[in-house]
Amino acid sequence: MHRHGYKGRKFGRKTDQATALVRGLMCSLIKYQSITTTLARAKEIRRDTEKLITLAKKNTLASRRLVIARLDDIETADLLIDVIVPQIKRNSGYLKIEHAGYRKGDHAEMGTISFVDAIDTTVEEKADKKKGDK
Repeated sequence: MHRHGYKGRKFGRKTDQATALVRGLMCSLIKYQSITTTLARAKEIRRDTEKLITLAKKNTLASRRLVIARLDDIETADLLIDVIVPQIKRNSGYLKIEHAGYRKGDHAEMGTISFVDAIDTTVEEKADKKKGDK
């Protein structure tokens, strides 16, 4: 028996449920710039989100469509490509994970995942106001 082609964690779920969980966590991370979740989930979404940010940095039509397809949310993809990515000055290592203690109920190890660089989302609000004025 081999283990070729079985990348990623299962999270005790079926494949489609685990995929939906990862997509939801990535969308939340992009919207709020920082989330607290279990350490295993944080490590898993760091890998996928960093690849997504690198893809979004290309800023072509094809890369935009791929980001939308991977996130399944157009607004979040637009936020990532138009607001967050221009503020990132790095070539890799966009996210950091900090240990946040243990969860009270089941003593699961928690972690906070966030962007290394400070992200200013007020840029988006100013752009929305300018569009509204015209």
